Amino acid sequence: MEKAEFWIESLKLMAHPEGGFYRETYRSLDSYSFTGATPFNGPRSYATAIYYLLRGSDRSRLHRIHSDELWFFHAGHPLTVHFFPVKGEPSSFTLGLAPWKGQVVQGAVPRESWFGACCENPGEESYSLVSCVVAPGFEFSDFAFADKKILQQQFPRHANIIEHLT
Repeated sequence: MEKAEFWIESLKLMAHPEGGFYRETYRSLDSYSFTGATPFNGPRSYATAIYYLLRGSDRSRLHRIHSDELWFFHAGHPLTVHFFPVKGEPSSFTLGLAPWKGQVVQGAVPRESWFGACCENPGEESYSLVSCVVAPGFEFSDFAFADKKILQQQFPRHANIIEHLT
């Protein structure tokens, strides 16, 4: 199995503000023109895609965007994505290649959910390489980090996960 540094260098990944490494690989040329009562403040590409890599000790800090986000597993060790939807109970999925262990090769995070991720094997040599597709397309102006105290008050049974991912 390749090491994280191999993928970071080969795919020309750079540090992501939420943690880990990424590179945008696709942005549709056409876009939606949002007006009126939407959370978007201007046009958005139909979709965007990135490579995203977390090393075993890294985490994707809890954040929110206004779009749905699809996650696709490529290589490395299992990665768990935790999300806290606007309505309903918190949930998670684990990306990986062992369906008999409940792992999936793709998962979806609903728009406006607070979400973050961490490697299931936090060892020094572990990593997870995935792709993420956002529709309507991602813009950093839509990106916000979670407030740990507010989320822990809202979801007290998940305080440890929230602590780890903030």
